[in-house]
Amino acid sequence: MSADDLADWLAARLAAGVAAVIVRIAQARGSTPRDADATMLVAAHEVAGTIGGGSLEWSAIERARELLASGDATDRWATPLGPALGQCCGGHVALAFARAGAADIAALRAVAAADRAARPAIRIFGAGHVGRALARAVAALPFDTLLIDTRPEELARSNAAPTRLTDDPAADIAAAPPGAAVVILTHSHTLDFLIARAALERGDCVYVGMIGSATKRARFLSWLVASGADPAMAAPLVLPIGAAARDKRPEVIACLTAAEIAARLLGPAPTRRLRTD
Repeated sequence: MSADDLADWLAARLAAGVAAVIVRIAQARGSTPRDADATMLVAAHEVAGTIGGGSLEWSAIERARELLASGDATDRWATPLGPALGQCCGGHVALAFARAGAADIAALRAVAAADRAARPAIRIFGAGHVGRALARAVAALPFDTLLIDTRPEELARSNAAPTRLTDDPAADIAAAPPGAAVVILTHSHTLDFLIARAALERGDCVYVGMIGSATKRARFLSWLVASGADPAMAAPLVLPIGAAARDKRPEVIACLTAAEIAARLLGPAPTRRLRTD
């Protein structure tokens, strides 16, 4: 659940007179199932969110309910994730427990706003079958996704992400934030090539991918040469996207492409940026 979802859940319970405890990972060291600030809400008969599951979470839920029953306001618990909990992560976590109130709703809203502002951007060019499937595949992930097309009728068929109707995709490339992922799946090879060149020329896109084949890549390289560009600029281009797919159904390509993008946008910092040298 997102922080906004947790805020909605808590607001509804407090309005109904249901007490809840907010459980946060205050500190995480070593190998742990969730990082610091992961949050869960616990009521007498309900739980929202997760701090990683397993024995740690079940023990935390039990401890939170003991806090509710005792009437105490706060508690803290530090534990290694080892044999005593039946978990083999090997790390160590400290959990903070507090009886939830209206201030926590506001705090969760603030966390959600900060999360939205910091989300990596995905710009999907082309709202055809694969573009719409990709928008659905990344809809639940922490990305700022925008589906862009020159055809209003295709954009109208998507409800998985915000959309933008454009007559100048190059301007949308220029407007994308630094570190964006650009995915190119339009109805026109020429338009695909123009968008790809604009994205590659920026030099700061974490991922630039195009639907197609090895033959299309060769044609793109020839097109670059014919247009006076250095074909070496295409080195970072992922073409085809979802290359591991043996099944060419849009949903399969979208699933594998979403995994490619997530690995680039959310992966370890040293491997997030494409090399262009």
